[in-house]
Amino acid sequence: MAALSKIPHNCYEIGHTWSPSCVQSAADVTRSALEVSFKIYAPLYLIAAVLRRRKKDYYLKRLIPEIFWSTSFLTTNGGLFIVFFCILRRLLGGFYSWSVGFGSALPASYIAILLERKSRRGLLTIYMANLATETLFRMAVTRGSSTVNTLLQVLMFKVKLNFVLYYRSKDGLKGFAFSALKFIIGKEEIPTHSVLKKDSSILHQETARINVRENTPDIMAVCKRGPRHRCCKHYNDNCISYCVKGFVRMFSVGYVIQCLLKVPSAFRQMFSKPSRLPSLFYNKENFQLGVFLGSFVSIYKGTSCLLRWMRNIDDELHALIAGFLAGVSMFFYKSTTISMYLFSKLVETIYFKGIEAGRLPYIPHADTIIYAVSTAICFHAAVMEVQNLRPTYWKFLLRLTQGRFALMNRQVLDMFGTQASRDFKGFVPKLDPRYTTVPSKTVLLPGGDIQLG
Repeated sequence: MAALSKIPHNCYEIGHTWSPSCVQSAADVTRSALEVSFKIYAPLYLIAAVLRRRKKDYYLKRLIPEIFWSTSFLTTNGGLFIVFFCILRRLLGGFYSWSVGFGSALPASYIAILLERKSRRGLLTIYMANLATETLFRMAVTRGSSTVNTLLQVLMFKVKLNFVLYYRSKDGLKGFAFSALKFIIGKEEIPTHSVLKKDSSILHQETARINVRENTPDIMAVCKRGPRHRCCKHYNDNCISYCVKGFVRMFSVGYVIQCLLKVPSAFRQMFSKPSRLPSLFYNKENFQLGVFLGSFVSIYKGTSCLLRWMRNIDDELHALIAGFLAGVSMFFYKSTTISMYLFSKLVETIYFKGIEAGRLPYIPHADTIIYAVSTAICFHAAVMEVQNLRPTYWKFLLRLTQGRFALMNRQVLDMFGTQASRDFKGFVPKLDPRYTTVPSKTVLLPGGDIQLG
């Protein structure tokens, strides 16, 4: 089995191909990670301090230590990966598929996260857990049928969305997730317990007043633009205009977001290729996100209103049905990132609900463990199958190591069956035969040059 096979090459032949010295290679990666980490965190913390209107004492006493605190975390994560990469090779006498990426990154990531401030561990864990889940999903897709997995991705989105929307009325969502959901589907569709009681009394008073005045059936209330169900809280619109407005609003938001994302590249081409500027506004991708958001909101709201008319109540279970049907919108914008984010929020919500109910145990230091495992999964993908890693994270790893992550001898790693060298265009590192343990082979490059493999 490829997964259990061992390759006898040394760490110079596989990992740090730019230098035969393990110590020198670890120092190189650590130095580059330190430089890049400082360039990332220094402006980040400075901008955050300005936006939060920090006082003078913060700049004098806390800003620099916090910058170096986070810088040491990221530097350690990168530098220790090479250290454990070499240590495992010496202990095992070679490389296994699990040790070349996951095994080396796991202890490095665990030690690194312990150096970070506790207040930031939670956010880092959530990000890496979401990224690792997405990476695992991409791996599964690579190993299966694209059509079947597209349907599976949409179905997963629908199911996860159902439970996330269901818990929205049970105080299960908080922070950014709650704010984002409230912005997308509207505050009318996200009641809380306290708000439910307050709105219910107001709603019954208004309904009774309108029904007496207008002499309409008990199931119906009248707003400025026509009839709506008495349980609907969109007081100024009837149900049809409520759904149409929801589509127009979120379509516009999605369209603008996609346009703004293309502004930097369009700005660079403004003078060199001005003919491409119209594509900034008339692009298929711009409309895909808009249609996804617009159709999601309109289907969800339309289903919720229809169920109120049919059942004559506003039930929390309506969110399950409405969310499942609204999940069809995923066909317009198939995003693994969105789907995996919902999955992570679903698991997080169910876990904390289980702790509150006394049915699940509280695991101390769970954030550090989850971060270490998640980061190890992503590093493993970066080594063994970079095609399944989120492109932005791969670019970040290249930046952090100043391009050294791309210098690994992935042609040898192809024996594990993950197509490790697929995206590296036949790259073969130039190795000094004096430091190799496996007989090298020559590779004929374009132009007749000979390169050692």
